[in-house]
Amino acid sequence: MAQEDRIKTLDKVRNIGIIAHIDAGKTTTTERILFYTGKTYKIGDIDEGNTQMDWMEQEKERGITIVSAATTAFWTHSNSSGQADSYRINIIDTPGHVDFTAEVERSLRVLDGGITVLDAEEGVQSQSETVWRQADKYKVPRLCFVNKMDKLGADFLATIKSIEERLGANPAIMVLPIGVESSFVGIVHLMEMKAYIWKNDNLGAEFEITDIPQDMKAQAQKYRQKLVEKIAETDDSLTDKFLHGQQINDEQLKQALRRAVIAYKLVPIFAGSSLRNKGVQPLLDAVVDYLPSPLDVGKIVGTDPKTGEDVQRLPQAEQPLAGLAFKIQIDPHVGKLTYFRVYSGKVTAGSYIYNSSKNENERIGRILLMHANHREEIKEAYAGEIVALVGLKDTATGDTLSDEKAPIVLEKISFPEPVISLAIEPKTKADQEKLGLALKRLSEEDPTFSIKANHETGQTIISGMGELQLEVMVDRMKREFGVLANVGAPQVAYKETVKQIAEGEGKYIRQSGGRGQYGHCFLRVEPKPRGEGYEFINAIKGGAIPSEFVISIQKGVKETMENGILLGYPLVDMNVTVYDGSYHEVDSSDVAFKIAASQALQAAAKKAQLSLLEPIMKVEVTTPSEFMGDVIGDLSAKRAQILGTEERGKATVVLAMVPLAELSGYATTLRSMSQGRASYYMEPSHYEDVPQNIVAQMLAKSTFTGRVE
Repeated sequence: MAQEDRIKTLDKVRNIGIIAHIDAGKTTTTERILFYTGKTYKIGDIDEGNTQMDWMEQEKERGITIVSAATTAFWTHSNSSGQADSYRINIIDTPGHVDFTAEVERSLRVLDGGITVLDAEEGVQSQSETVWRQADKYKVPRLCFVNKMDKLGADFLATIKSIEERLGANPAIMVLPIGVESSFVGIVHLMEMKAYIWKNDNLGAEFEITDIPQDMKAQAQKYRQKLVEKIAETDDSLTDKFLHGQQINDEQLKQALRRAVIAYKLVPIFAGSSLRNKGVQPLLDAVVDYLPSPLDVGKIVGTDPKTGEDVQRLPQAEQPLAGLAFKIQIDPHVGKLTYFRVYSGKVTAGSYIYNSSKNENERIGRILLMHANHREEIKEAYAGEIVALVGLKDTATGDTLSDEKAPIVLEKISFPEPVISLAIEPKTKADQEKLGLALKRLSEEDPTFSIKANHETGQTIISGMGELQLEVMVDRMKREFGVLANVGAPQVAYKETVKQIAEGEGKYIRQSGGRGQYGHCFLRVEPKPRGEGYEFINAIKGGAIPSEFVISIQKGVKETMENGILLGYPLVDMNVTVYDGSYHEVDSSDVAFKIAASQALQAAAKKAQLSLLEPIMKVEVTTPSEFMGDVIGDLSAKRAQILGTEERGKATVVLAMVPLAELSGYATTLRSMSQGRASYYMEPSHYEDVPQNIVAQMLAKSTFTGRVE
């Protein structure tokens, strides 16, 4: 294919994600998009459990999205001259539940644009804010779709106000709803100044484009004027025309709006009801008109692994290959699938590919175009495409795959730390081996799911972002891997740290008949700001300890930090410096210095005022106003810091910061307190010191010895 054709086709590609709060209607909106683009012939329904994108058994049962599903659809859209063009839209439907935040994070990392779906009654909710900030981090241009306009209490303008206030976005109102709640029938399109009317709910593929209803003409004119003014403000030449009262044609407005969206200056707002099949087609047109193609995103910048210098790649098939593996999925039929965004160059089935993050060569068996869990085999994939590769063995989430002759490493994807853990043990000897394999596979898929063996109890500890995530993982082990396991109660992922600078000495000497053991070192510990992690510093001068034993000291420090000193929780946020010590020509060994390091670290940490950290959750409780006092009283008893309340429709929303340790079984407590009418949402916020009286209680109950082996 000629370069010009390739460029033309890239111009017709959109890589988009659908992001939102739980229950805002992401999957329903995606299902409608698939139906109208002809990808499916039957509209899937979450309540009936027959959606295309939620294909896992657990997703169908719970009615939620757990894994981000990728699909490719084609949409025909007429340009300004009336010529119809076909556009390829790669869509990723992401989960709304905070426990699966890694899925959203990695999807946004590889997308060019996004659709944020909001509930017209609820407005901007907590998770909407979280995913919006994640999209900001990766600078993803986006549109907003105010969904559920037919819902009781729907308020289009109040939702837009919350977009301005809570998201800090600059909304460009593109449509006005015709009717509200049960009388919602369509929209007034302000760019075209036409009304789109859907006659009935069934399938919604047929709609009429008519004149604006008489009673809405004045309002439409007013909002059209505001839209023109907003777009003109982003473009100097249009500002000039606007100020001089000159006419600006629709084509100029569209082009200026496209540039403003790509530069994150404006966010176009659309409205509809996905469940009632209304308002989705204008949204698809907007994806084509305003969201960027890979060409608009332009060059990507990475580093050369050999020199450490910045290098860049353009989205062209002729450039050397560069792309990011953003998701691993274990498929029962084809094995390990690696989802891959091609930024430049091309990949060919059967060829070798270089993993520049790990300095290894991998062979691509097959290349698949994914449609949720259905697949279509292709021979080649070019810049701008999102595909799944089969056959890669060692590639993990966030690895860069490139051309070995021109290696590049792209920015990795960062994931939050797990905040909750469970003890798990196999029911039978036969389950023992299968458990190890199942956990390894599941941790490859989800970077926020971690595994640690507790050698003292013989149990395996699994950790994640929330109880729901761990529940789903245990369920998947049973269904997909046939592993039966006993599961303990969820445990909070505490951490330990030091408050002061202190020093400690470790000396390990053993004399026995033959060769002895000798290790001796001095360590200094000092606190670092919260969340900055751990750093080992070698300050040995004059060869007091040979460098190979400094490595042993580092290993001993790391192991001790992982196993904890106060209550057995990992030590974080501190510098550990080895500054002196001694060694024996014959008796010194790797093991002796590891043990000496462990002793020195324990001695120093105990002098440095050890403290315990606990995860604090941002909690949002939506309750009928009459139960607000009870809800706040109960939260206060849980050591909560109440941040404030706000009215949302007929409900009151209470915002608070609450220690995760106090929230066990909160769903049941809240239901019984509010006659089942209140709901809550929580997400991890930060770590904070545990009050001393609670640490004392925990120490009294603890069986942790903190001994050195």
